[in-house]
Amino acid sequence: MGVLPRSWAKGQKMPSASCDALLDDIEDIISQEDSKPQDRHFSRKHVFPKIRRGNTQKYLQEESRPPSDSTIPGIQKIWIRTWGCSHNNSDGEYMAGQLAAYGYKITENASDADLWLLNSCTVKNPAEDHFRNSIKKAQEENKKIVLAGCVPQAQPRQDYLKGLSIIGVQQIDRVVEVVEETIKGHSVRLLGQKKDNGKRLGGARLDLPKIRKNPLIEIISINTGCLNACTYCKTKHARGNLASYPIDELVERAKQSFQEGVCEIWLTSEDTGAYGRDIGTDLPTLLWKLVEVIPDGAMLRLGMTNPPYILEHLEEMAKILNHPRVYAFLHIPVQSASDSVLMDMKREYCVADFKRVVDFLKEKVPGITIATDIICGFPGETDQDFQETLKLVEEYKFPSLFINQFYPRPGTPAAKAEQVPAHVKKQRTKDLSRVFHSYNPYDHKIGERQQVLVTEESFDSKFFVAHNRFYEQVLVPKNPEFMGKMVEVDIYESGKHFLKGQPVLDTKIYTPSISKPLAKGEVSGLTKRES
Repeated sequence: MGVLPRSWAKGQKMPSASCDALLDDIEDIISQEDSKPQDRHFSRKHVFPKIRRGNTQKYLQEESRPPSDSTIPGIQKIWIRTWGCSHNNSDGEYMAGQLAAYGYKITENASDADLWLLNSCTVKNPAEDHFRNSIKKAQEENKKIVLAGCVPQAQPRQDYLKGLSIIGVQQIDRVVEVVEETIKGHSVRLLGQKKDNGKRLGGARLDLPKIRKNPLIEIISINTGCLNACTYCKTKHARGNLASYPIDELVERAKQSFQEGVCEIWLTSEDTGAYGRDIGTDLPTLLWKLVEVIPDGAMLRLGMTNPPYILEHLEEMAKILNHPRVYAFLHIPVQSASDSVLMDMKREYCVADFKRVVDFLKEKVPGITIATDIICGFPGETDQDFQETLKLVEEYKFPSLFINQFYPRPGTPAAKAEQVPAHVKKQRTKDLSRVFHSYNPYDHKIGERQQVLVTEESFDSKFFVAHNRFYEQVLVPKNPEFMGKMVEVDIYESGKHFLKGQPVLDTKIYTPSISKPLAKGEVSGLTKRES
């Protein structure tokens, strides 16, 4: 399978998802006057959060056993576990940053922690199963628990979530309050939407403190939610309809990141192609503004975009993807090569649309990497439908392909449809995997000399991981001088998922960072007064 970098192996997957439970008994209690975690950091000794109670609504629900008077929030150890996509990982980084800025110690040792913050993903059943099992383990070990992410946001009334604190996907800026009250023994649920004059906002502020998983990589969520209503998708129930961040806020976030030593930015959302449609702008306009502030040698990577919205901007997108500071890489999920299946999925495009996008970009951006997703065994998929999908993969030989056996998510229309037998889904998944592994997309690269940006360590710790212009993974020797740098290498070996490069003798190591990167675990976004 090749050697994957830690961040890629742990959840680059970016499909969307959906929820039917209306939160009529819970609402947000944020206001303009609410103090922010960074403000409260300086006066917390004198602040005793008030528990609000009402006859019809309970914002904070006390457990049967009162907390000890000696429980002092802000000094405990917290273990954070995140499942899922880059958007979820970004949320996890923000929550870690705010908690650390307030005084909590973020630990990588789960058993040593006083509280577990579990940040969930609702895309597939296995991810939710891991989440549920982690809750059970935390309860068995008598840990305090705070739940976050798409699972509790979409279905907060599930039995296994009863009595547990929940922080909603748009409320991550209030994680300190939720953790504080949970440490004291209260159960807190904040699940409301951020709004301004009745208009839904993208979510929490982008300038909050955060702890980057990788100090060299900044993940920026450009919008939340989407415009689609895919019949298999559970994320839509959690993230809702499209809500975009203003361009100036995103540009400022990028500038701040580079000032903190970041050399690579990932733009993420449930659908980057739909960016700006709710605020009167579009993705190309944002991207042109961002490339203006990217230092020489630093790189920008675009996240997943669905075919319908990128179709309108093909010319501009091709120009942007040819920019020297933008990876020639795009993740465009096709899901199926059968128009009838796509119609049942409510994907709002046909296979010809997908091919048009891919063909145009491959022509205008020579060498571009197109990653895609395919679902095997969607309800109603026939053998002929699946054969069309196999043919598509054989034709385009996608170098990066995310193969997913269909899992019916509770509450979605696809879960109510007649299901393809499990053994058939399993066989189709195997057949597609066999086709994918029948070709080697990188063999022709051997002998090339490439500029690569080194950003992380390989999962097996034997190499450093770099990426070339096309966001192809290049493994290089573990020379500490290379980390965070642009290095010239000669490609001498290829695998299914990687290339190996030997640094050119006397190569000039280029430093794209405009300042020294933060240390691992250091909090980003703190002002001088706070640090």
